[in-house]
Amino acid sequence: EVQLVESGGVMVQPGGSLRVSCAASGFPFGSYAMSWVRQAPGKGPEWVAYINGGGDTTSYADSVKGRFTISRDNAKNTMYLQMNSLRPEDTAEYYCHADLGVLGDYWGQGTQVTVTA
Repeated sequence: EVQLVESGGVMVQPGGSLRVSCAASGFPFGSYAMSWVRQAPGKGPEWVAYINGGGDTTSYADSVKGRFTISRDNAKNTMYLQMNSLRPEDTAEYYCHADLGVLGDYWGQGTQVTVTA
């Protein structure tokens, strides 16, 4: 069974930093690209960042470029999102996403990040 479990979301002050994690199981983790997607209250989903299976290719939404870093540890079946210089507009539920092709499309349950003074 494929599972994606996010963790690490908390309340932080503007300008602060935070790392959220996504622990994966049930599929060959290192063989698949992964993404982070967020959804702010009252808004639609926003793609945040992408990383390929090997971890050597990444891309970012313009809204987070230069502040967020996506990474993965294939030995631990875990993906990360390091978030620096956080802003109130980064407040959202953060989800990890895996498109496993014929194996299906999977989402985690989300982890809440709140940026407020």
